[in-house]
Amino acid sequence: MTRSGRPSRPRRAHPTDRDSRAERVIERVRAIPEGYVRTYGDIDGSAPRLVGRILATNHDLPWHRVVRADGTIPQGQTQRELLLAEGVPMHGDRVDLNQARLPVEL
Repeated sequence: MTRSGRPSRPRRAHPTDRDSRAERVIERVRAIPEGYVRTYGDIDGSAPRLVGRILATNHDLPWHRVVRADGTIPQGQTQRELLLAEGVPMHGDRVDLNQARLPVEL
């Protein structure tokens, strides 16, 4: 609470904190091997939207290996074709996360 009785706003992360967090996200995305996927939450459980923003602005990443938590493919047919070309198992329109999801601890 502030002195005026209003709820205080959350503090913004220091720019170097954001930079190091973005670097960790980029590192984790680059570490996904061909034929496997991770979910946005696997990459950063407290900021999955940040993962999406980083993927949208860094075009040299294997973005197609990142899917939603339910296995759906956010980027449609292009992403599906890239995943199939790598041998990622599908279950209907979704990635079969039981087989293709890289364990979080790796």
